[in-house]
Amino acid sequence: MSVSCKDELLLQLSWIPLISVLGLIVLLRHLVSFTRWVTITFLRAPKDLRKCYGSWAIVTGCTDGTGRAFAFKLAQRGLNLILVSRNRDKLEQLSEELLAVNENLQVRILALDFAGDISDGVREIGEMAKELDVGVLINNVGVTYPMARLFHEVEDEVWRSVVRVNVEGTVRVTRAVIPAMFQRGRGAVVSIGSGGAIVSPSNPLSAIYAATKAFVDQFSRSLHVEYKNHGIDVQCQIPLYVATKMASMVVNINKPSLFVPSPENYAEAAIRRIGYEARCMPYWSHSVQWFFARLAPEGFLDSWSLKRGIKRRARSPPLNE
Repeated sequence: MSVSCKDELLLQLSWIPLISVLGLIVLLRHLVSFTRWVTITFLRAPKDLRKCYGSWAIVTGCTDGTGRAFAFKLAQRGLNLILVSRNRDKLEQLSEELLAVNENLQVRILALDFAGDISDGVREIGEMAKELDVGVLINNVGVTYPMARLFHEVEDEVWRSVVRVNVEGTVRVTRAVIPAMFQRGRGAVVSIGSGGAIVSPSNPLSAIYAATKAFVDQFSRSLHVEYKNHGIDVQCQIPLYVATKMASMVVNINKPSLFVPSPENYAEAAIRRIGYEARCMPYWSHSVQWFFARLAPEGFLDSWSLKRGIKRRARSPPLNE
């Protein structure tokens, strides 16, 4: 073997230790990330919400699905409840069911249609937040399109309702509750975002809905920074699909599965995360999906989201021309 060939071989071999070290660093980084995920998701103790924040919780959009599950899970943790939703009959029924489980529980109800004028209702929420030891707010109320539509096809009434409920409702209820929390020096505000605004870089044929949930995420993050030194933990929780009526409007979900939890299982995981990160994806299988989504190219995710939206649109009733 010539000298030049030997030198070239030695040069190539000299890179092996460096490549090995870099590979080990990458492996250790992923191992640390995985260990942290396991600890946060399964091992970290949830906060004692009543002790940390107060004896009352407000839950909006609470008569069905995830909001209803939140109400029961919070009651199990000893929190009294202010239930806010549109249908008074359902609110009264939910109150009776909660009291049947725990007769010592205190429950107040407020019928409020977030798609309409909420000024009086928000004022009443603010008064209750001052009167009672309200320590937890769950901004769960939200609406989406009844069917997939291109932006120009969405009726004015529909997109305005989505903006009013998801954006104005979240902001105004939070604005009504935070002053009392600020005065007491403690509180937790949890707003429910959406994977459609965070996991995928776009959500075609549901553009306005995704935009409202992106607002909720940024709004929560900013408030988290504003108020964390004043004892108020603000958080945006990001779910993917949960087996609810609202999710069934978007995809064909008939029952819970490995990647689509029941409202009860999701709420249990969500409550364990209250008071920690500014943004979190509480349910373990959702966060696994998020991990793999982050590995995919944006162009691939955009194309996949568009095809999914077009299929949903094709299954929708035809537009009235």
